[in-house]
Amino acid sequence: MAATTAATISSSSSLLGRKIPSLAFPLRHSSSSSPSIPANLSCPSLSLAKSRRRGRGLCVRADSDNGADTPVSTILTSSPSVLGAGVCVPPALRPILAPRSRCVLRGCVPKKLLVYASKYSHEFEESRGFGWKYETDPEHDWSTLIANKNAELQRLTGIYKNIWNNAGVTLIEGRGKIVDPHTVDFDGKLYTARNILISVGGRPFILDIPGKEYAIDSDAALDLPSQPKKIAIKVLRGFDEEIRDFVSEQMSLRGIEFHNEESPQAIQKLPDGSLSLKTTKGTVEGFSHIMFAIGRKPNTKNLGLEAVGLNMKKNGAIEVDEFSETSVPSIWAVGDFTDRVNLTPVALMEGGALAKTLILNEPTKPDYRNIPSAAFCQPPIGQVGLTEEQAVQEYGDVDVFTANFRPLKATISGLPDRVFMKLIVCAKTNEVLGLHMYGEDAPEIVQGFAVAIKAGLTKADFDSTVGIHPTAAEELVTMRTPTRKIRSDSSSEGEKGSDAKAAAGV
Repeated sequence: MAATTAATISSSSSLLGRKIPSLAFPLRHSSSSSPSIPANLSCPSLSLAKSRRRGRGLCVRADSDNGADTPVSTILTSSPSVLGAGVCVPPALRPILAPRSRCVLRGCVPKKLLVYASKYSHEFEESRGFGWKYETDPEHDWSTLIANKNAELQRLTGIYKNIWNNAGVTLIEGRGKIVDPHTVDFDGKLYTARNILISVGGRPFILDIPGKEYAIDSDAALDLPSQPKKIAIKVLRGFDEEIRDFVSEQMSLRGIEFHNEESPQAIQKLPDGSLSLKTTKGTVEGFSHIMFAIGRKPNTKNLGLEAVGLNMKKNGAIEVDEFSETSVPSIWAVGDFTDRVNLTPVALMEGGALAKTLILNEPTKPDYRNIPSAAFCQPPIGQVGLTEEQAVQEYGDVDVFTANFRPLKATISGLPDRVFMKLIVCAKTNEVLGLHMYGEDAPEIVQGFAVAIKAGLTKADFDSTVGIHPTAAEELVTMRTPTRKIRSDSSSEGEKGSDAKAAAGV
């Protein structure tokens, strides 16, 4: 079982105080972007969506009455997986649509908007060193933030619907269930198709402990009616170990208290309305909210999957082969529902690969090599490729290059902000196996470097690239001396952990 971390976060009514911002997010994978939507979709097929919130959805179907000849029928909730199908094939053959977007309504987009909001408290503090003065501390109005966030989500949802309407697609709300390998029952009406694509995504879950009814999940966190005053967040650990440790130290400086290697045992609501959390190491009180961010479960209930003989994994995910085909030849599945790599852009890629396989008759496997990802904490993490631990296990001999420095802005703001960057290089081939960064704009920077990692560029290629000055990103092409060399014969050179930080002056 993966190690767990609980973070205690306090907020202050004064955004200029030394307490941390009211919004902070767990260190876990997150999608780096939301997909664009093609403007000219043609849909000769049936699409059926199941909403994650109430089990309701939108049915997208073509105006064609020849259902038996329809190439694809989809049951889905996450638009990226099937938008990929529309993006990668010619307009005349685009048969798959996504009627409702998890990314827009319950994922990447609202999360990123709230992250933007949380940045301002830190920026107000930074501005003082640059000469900005405030007669009074800025105040934050939570209701304005949530209202504007919801308005933007409605705008984006409207864009989706307008695209479908302009393409002549009919949207029908309801509930769908697979009846047989070629038939979907939609509120009592049957639709048939040559193939069925399932992409219903996942849903958050809360540990089954006493008092779990007082906890919130990652969905509820996006729609809280009031600003949390103090929140405990249960998260699973991930990312490169050195990056993770550095982030924990930096976030601790902002007032976030970490409880490593603890597991929640019970939640209790106290007479004053606050919550207490009992763990394997003790009890902490005074929380306004307790949130579980421990992953998602496949959203597979009540879809009729077992009835048609689909093979399922123990966690409820659907089993697929390397081309996303299930155990039933006419039924396919992509996205978090299959529990492969659970990221929004990955679902987009899987949908595109499936469209090439089914529509263009070009059998295409999803490519899971060197997928970039991010955690939108403050500041964020960006990564692509292998962690140091993975690289050592797979390649044995690796060279590790690190940079730990104070960003230019912090030299005047006076805040204790730092940036950490890391390159992991195969000692035998000089190929850059992994790139990791913690610092301002890390996801934006890593997205660009992901092309280089995907292309298999070497450390020599990085070294020969001219940097843009002054930027943080130039550090990634100017690191010349390995921080340490790790060899499979158990010998190693260089510094790690506290020694490396001491050498860097941390």
